[in-house]
Amino acid sequence: MSNISLIVGLGNPGAEYAQTRHNAGFWFVEQLADQYGITLKKDPKFNGYTGRGTIQGHDVRLLIPTTFMNRSGQSVVPFAKFYQIAPESILIAHDELDMNPGVIRLKSGGGHGGHNGLRDIVPHIGSNFHRLRIGIGHPGSKERVSGHVLGKAPKDEQQLMDDAIHHALSKVKLMVDGQISQAMNQINAYKPN
Repeated sequence: MSNISLIVGLGNPGAEYAQTRHNAGFWFVEQLADQYGITLKKDPKFNGYTGRGTIQGHDVRLLIPTTFMNRSGQSVVPFAKFYQIAPESILIAHDELDMNPGVIRLKSGGGHGGHNGLRDIVPHIGSNFHRLRIGIGHPGSKERVSGHVLGKAPKDEQQLMDDAIHHALSKVKLMVDGQISQAMNQINAYKPN
């Protein structure tokens, strides 16, 4: 398996969205950048914040699109094409309605699963990339989804998500080393406390 050389976090730009569930992908990449001392700089050419650093001896690029969620492809696609990064070397972190807070899963390939950020990316680069799915829970009915993803989680749920993200961060070194199946086993076995 190829090693991960581009890690993308999906979300919505702007302070009013910073703490909302839909921004779980942003949180992951921001914390990753902090952990490895990678500076994220605004990069208008790619409609996002970009960074580059070394993780476990590997050259890794980070990207946080500043388009809105349903336009994520306008950032991810040109970035991946410009740097000639194959889909198999891309990890996209995003919120996942169909999993409870505290549940986190690493998955390779598959459809967009109704996620608007992925829906905007898949037609352009295919579905062969890896996804880090961060559970945010489902509000119970379709009508309430928008308010749920764009709302802040209560403190206990936020703590569960933070802990799950923290666990996944410790497995990034496996991913950049090309040990995707080991990373998958360790991330997917995670149980919230």
